[in-house]
Amino acid sequence: MNKIRVIINPNAGPNSVIEAVVRAVTQHWDTPENEVLFQISHDPADGRHKAERAVRDGVDALLIAGGDGMVNTIGQALLGSNVALGVLPTGSGNGFARHFDIPLALDEAVRALVGAQRVRIDVGTVNERPFFVTCSMAWEAAIARSFERLALRGALPYLLAGVREYVTFTPQPLDVVLDGREHLHFPDPMVFTVANLTQYGGGAKIAPQARPDDGELELVVIPNQDVPQLLASLLRLYDGTLDQLPHVLSRRFRKLTVRRARAAPIQLDGELVEAGTEVVVGVQPLALTVLVPATETY
Repeated sequence: MNKIRVIINPNAGPNSVIEAVVRAVTQHWDTPENEVLFQISHDPADGRHKAERAVRDGVDALLIAGGDGMVNTIGQALLGSNVALGVLPTGSGNGFARHFDIPLALDEAVRALVGAQRVRIDVGTVNERPFFVTCSMAWEAAIARSFERLALRGALPYLLAGVREYVTFTPQPLDVVLDGREHLHFPDPMVFTVANLTQYGGGAKIAPQARPDDGELELVVIPNQDVPQLLASLLRLYDGTLDQLPHVLSRRFRKLTVRRARAAPIQLDGELVEAGTEVVVGVQPLALTVLVPATETY
């Protein structure tokens, strides 16, 4: 019998998310060959503890109802295990789910994962802390800081946070070493993102060519620009052609070291994390097993 555990973030999605998840999973997963157990994640520490217990209990698949922040919390506990992570997207951006073409409608997502394939994907690390979608160290990190303070979620509040931070954000120079060989200096980076997957979330593809299983991460840098140029660049996020702009730098790597004059928070999978003047980014190849809809490529 397959052991299936479901962890729900009650703060992600509408107030009825718990009932909706239980109803959908029961309909599509509660079969004679599956043993299904539902749990609530009361906070990140609680969710991580329950995921660690799922590993000890030999669970076959762990379904989570939440956003990219919950993917990060739960995914860390599953690294190196045989437990497959299945994502039911109920967050704001859902960059992880969007990359793997997991439907955003809850019932469709649950149904799509029933016959999913189990695949192993790479995991990024920042100063040894894992991330699964993106990490950012410039304006994007500042946006995450403003977004955290807003009561509302969604694309419009995120845009408002971006406008607010654009007015006050001052880029600081970054010195970068890629794989111990290539030395780069960025005097005024507006966007400085490392991507494991293609998406920021909300349909914005920061790294259209990123693959989750090639043993590499992708660095994307956009210099500080005037407003019309920046808006043109941001529009390209949504048609998957950002990497075709001449002023956008993309590099693939296995290890990246960033040195900067001032310590500042960085964004990991939509969450802010404090970081010092030196930041080391690496990759753990094929460290996490995930459920991907069987008809999709990734």
